[in-house]
Amino acid sequence: MANLHPTQQKLLQLLEDNIDDPLTVRELQDRLGLSSPSLVAHHVQQLEKRGYLKRNPDNPQDYHLLKAPERPVATLNLYGLAQCGPEGSILDGAVLDRIPIATRLLSFPASEAFLVKARGDSMEPLIKEGALVIARKTSVVDNGRVVVCVNGGEALIKRFHKTDGNVLLESLNKEYAPFMAQDDFRIEGEVKGIIAPV
Repeated sequence: MANLHPTQQKLLQLLEDNIDDPLTVRELQDRLGLSSPSLVAHHVQQLEKRGYLKRNPDNPQDYHLLKAPERPVATLNLYGLAQCGPEGSILDGAVLDRIPIATRLLSFPASEAFLVKARGDSMEPLIKEGALVIARKTSVVDNGRVVVCVNGGEALIKRFHKTDGNVLLESLNKEYAPFMAQDDFRIEGEVKGIIAPV
């Protein structure tokens, strides 16, 4: 942090202290003693550029602070959507490849990211066969999110719905009927990005 401007150091501290109830740009401006919101935006962009901050492009108040700056490029593990043992995670399996990804493309820490290669057409038009799918490691997601999961010993990409304790897995391609999750169902990650096949 020694290479940061004093205002950026103070901004980082304010963001960390208020991570559960993020401050607005105007509140940050007041607390930092800056003359305009554009100066706050400038310092936020500098923190992002230097790898100390990740923001969700869809919600500026959803951000992640990084203990140390991320490198501009991270190498993510690529896992196959293959059969998994009853207790196995696809993340325990063999890494098929390691793919370099620009960390600025991720709205979350690169250390929480992994890749899978889409198989089949059940998630079209969003995810085509052969696409690389960027996922964030998690076991809990909101209803309606697209997840990488294990069901019936198989790794899948599906839309997740939970109601009354039951989990329904849905394809985006309407030619495939939704189905109930099996006892071994578990979420491996939430889909956060797609790199279309070449």
